[in-house]
Amino acid sequence: MSDLLGELAALEAELGAEIAQASDESSLEAIRVKALGQKGLITLRLRGLGQMDAEQRKIAGPALNGLRDRIGAALSAAKSVITARAQAERLAAKRIDMTLPARPYEPGTIHPVSQVTDEIIEIFAGLGFVLAEGPDIEEDRYNFTMLNFPEGHPAREMHDTFFLDANHDGERLLLRTHTSPVQVRTLLAQKPPVRVIIPGRTYRCDSDQTHTPMFHQVEGLVIDRNIHMGHLKGTLEAFARAFFEIDQVKMRMRPSHFPFTEPSMEVDIGCKRSGDEIRIGEGDDWLEILGCGMVHPNVIRNCGLDPDEWQGFAFGCGIDRLAMLKYGAPDLRAFFDGDMRWLKHYGFQVFDQPSLCGGLSR
Repeated sequence: MSDLLGELAALEAELGAEIAQASDESSLEAIRVKALGQKGLITLRLRGLGQMDAEQRKIAGPALNGLRDRIGAALSAAKSVITARAQAERLAAKRIDMTLPARPYEPGTIHPVSQVTDEIIEIFAGLGFVLAEGPDIEEDRYNFTMLNFPEGHPAREMHDTFFLDANHDGERLLLRTHTSPVQVRTLLAQKPPVRVIIPGRTYRCDSDQTHTPMFHQVEGLVIDRNIHMGHLKGTLEAFARAFFEIDQVKMRMRPSHFPFTEPSMEVDIGCKRSGDEIRIGEGDDWLEILGCGMVHPNVIRNCGLDPDEWQGFAFGCGIDRLAMLKYGAPDLRAFFDGDMRWLKHYGFQVFDQPSLCGGLSR
């Protein structure tokens, strides 16, 4: 039995030396298999306990179990040391020298469309309007039917609509051609009086110098009792003065047609043209800026309201077009090119937040 104990002591010394010399986890794993694997040196000796008599097992059993536990603990301790050392080496390799000079960078700017959208929202917030939004993917009934576009109406084709697959009810889905569906959704969701401003992306299959397949539009809607054309004109004049930052504005309304308003009008403002330059509020020329009208009784009725009790007006214009007019961008397509030079020239600084008190534009 003394020979067995001596043999175990020698084995422990041998395994301990190998563990101490191990430099990585794979080396430790090889030592573990050698000592404690299914055919390991300690495992085989533990299996041989059944061939010993009772007196021998009383001595050999504790000795072998103790050796197994000590070798296991030594392997775990060595693995912790190796893991910590490897982590320290990885962190040292990723160390950043904070004394190095900063890399040069080009500061970003706010896109003119985003800036003009904020300007419009700020103006109408001062007039008591609240912001309303809706989905870009719309149902036919909200985009056309409830806005007084009957089935087969020619105006449906004029919108050059992008149609998608039908939904689970078999109704066609589409990319909204205007933000007017939000008017319907708003009237269905809340009781009047209603006064909302609705900016958002819209989509039509059209592309040239002044048209893009995706463009930005803003609409306003007011529904209340005893609303008339004077309220509409006064609202639009107040908006034009604030947006173009002029004291006086000449405005005229020309008869037009939109299925969802009656009467319908195009709105022009006075301007002066000199070459490629347009100066708002001066001269004897005219510039169209938006469409508007009194909300059609059928639209009010489709939203569950009595048109004899509730009246209203609506107006809409292109945000991209307003940005072109105010800040002199000649081509609408450049708004979507992502050219850093263009953005640097026409863009706004982050802190150029529009304010009626501090001024809308820089």
